[in-house]
Amino acid sequence: MATGRWPWQPNSSTRSQALSRARKLLGVQAGARRGDIIAAHKRLIALVHPDRGGTNAQVHEANAARDLLLGELPDTSTEIR
Repeated sequence: MATGRWPWQPNSSTRSQALSRARKLLGVQAGARRGDIIAAHKRLIALVHPDRGGTNAQVHEANAARDLLLGELPDTSTEIR
């Protein structure tokens, strides 16, 4: 308990693991911008689309990764331009 957590607890949170997996799937770095995430998603969809030999599951996974990463971005709708 010297580390502040129980020995059976994972080293990182489930959320951070999901974010890491989403970044890896889309091939973007932490701190990627909205445009980078969308461009990476489009590239991946072009590869895994069922019309190109991919599966619906791969498309859903790519969409979920995109949505997760976009959801982590700060809300810019209230910024003054």
